[in-house]
Amino acid sequence: MAIVLAVIIIDQIIKVWVKTSFYLGEDVELTSWFHMRFIENPGMAFGMTLGNKLFLTIFRIIAVSLLIWYITRLCRDKSASKGYVACIALITAGAGGNIIDCVFYGEIFNNPFPPEVASVVPWGDGYGELFHGMVVDMFYFPLFSFTWPEWVPLIGGKAFSFFDPVFNFADAAITVGFIILIFGYYRYLGGKKNGNDTESGKKKEMEHQSAEVSE
Repeated sequence: MAIVLAVIIIDQIIKVWVKTSFYLGEDVELTSWFHMRFIENPGMAFGMTLGNKLFLTIFRIIAVSLLIWYITRLCRDKSASKGYVACIALITAGAGGNIIDCVFYGEIFNNPFPPEVASVVPWGDGYGELFHGMVVDMFYFPLFSFTWPEWVPLIGGKAFSFFDPVFNFADAAITVGFIILIFGYYRYLGGKKNGNDTESGKKKEMEHQSAEVSE
């Protein structure tokens, strides 16, 4: 649970700082490949949107509640892989960090027109209702860009840049958790399974040898 709390605290500190220090749409170029670009989105990670806002927020809360319950079970299981628990904790914390934005930010922040910067306001004087806040994003990494050759079907002549989505610390935690889970934990599962198969094979071999001796 320490990972969950640490990620959520860091995520919220960054978001509150950006929200109260940058105006909406402000883009600060720190390097050619790293910008601080303040945007807000009503949807999921990396600015994606999906369905009704209230439904999405409630679904997130239910999902995170189930993940927290799952983590507590894993923590009691001494045989559970610490790496696996850490991955689930990162995903849970990332989702929880974005839920805080959705649930509370509409009530506690105003949303002035640029270049005015937002500020904390008394409860209920914010830009939106409870469960209808916007998720704060700020990290932008335009690592490289190019124009597709004219002969490429459909996209020929169009500009392409990587990585376009603007994201936050919570999104990064979710992504890292999923990547390690896919490329690390499945290897762990395979090793565990193979280990069990080897142990089972040795047991059968010993039983066979015992039977031969008896004969």
